[in-house]
Amino acid sequence: MTETVRDEQLLMEPLNDSTGFYIRASRLVGEWRTRHHRLEIFDTPHYGRIFRLDGCNMTSEREEFVYHENLVHPALTAHAAPKKVLIIGGGDGGAAEEALKHPSVEQVVLCEADPEVISIAREHFFAVHRGAFDNPRLRVLNGDCVKLVRETPERFDLIALDLDDPVGPAAALYSADFFQHCRMALAPGGALALHIGAPVARPERVAELAQRLNGIFRIVRPYTIYVPLYGAQWTMAVCSDKLDPKSLTADEIDRRIEQRKLQDLRFYNGETHEGVFALPNFIRDLVTPPRLKLQMRGRRLGVVRTAAK
Repeated sequence: MTETVRDEQLLMEPLNDSTGFYIRASRLVGEWRTRHHRLEIFDTPHYGRIFRLDGCNMTSEREEFVYHENLVHPALTAHAAPKKVLIIGGGDGGAAEEALKHPSVEQVVLCEADPEVISIAREHFFAVHRGAFDNPRLRVLNGDCVKLVRETPERFDLIALDLDDPVGPAAALYSADFFQHCRMALAPGGALALHIGAPVARPERVAELAQRLNGIFRIVRPYTIYVPLYGAQWTMAVCSDKLDPKSLTADEIDRRIEQRKLQDLRFYNGETHEGVFALPNFIRDLVTPPRLKLQMRGRRLGVVRTAAK
């Protein structure tokens, strides 16, 4: 929703039913209604040009790297030699641009249900996609992303879900059935990367999605970042049956960044790779599977009993 203030606008966005934040916009660049969404672009003093979808902030020129680098690089850098990447959503091109930085990646497939998101992003958000849509290694598909994942014969080293919140039409892309089909579409050693919500504003959502993922993948590694445009701490996860991004040290990540000559990284490095996986206790409680909570509780009790003796 928008509220006119003098010649400017306050772009309001709720985080839940009782809290939210605003960004001051200086100009409405354009507004479009597609078959799927209401799209808006605003110029803002703080974040430059921002892209809104159905009244929610999606990406901005000046801080998009925070979200896109952390969605893509923890999993792709942990993989020894990624070749094929599938991005579900991601119509602004930011996640594709990050994936294409890895020289071993031969193809990135981007499936966006709303083709107008891509056409608008191509025109107005070069600062986000940086020409990725013209890269010959990028293949763009428009249509039913659930059907694509269910039916594809291809196998991917990374599937990145670059989506809005798991409500409405997007809810099917967060279902256990869809996660299971993502697992089946991964190559050996491949991983699924996605966001699972704001742990302070939506703890129940984070807990529910983490539990769902833990029921499907052998390794689920949640991690957190603060996303300025979203006004909140955000939880992401890398999920796999073999790849464990938390097992790599900061030095090893930095070596891989240097070997791959990854350019224009404004957030991601070895220390941030280790750091984002360091979870505060209240988030650990949200994302730890119940069986592990019991084991951890048992170990703590064992330590206490041993100390008492």
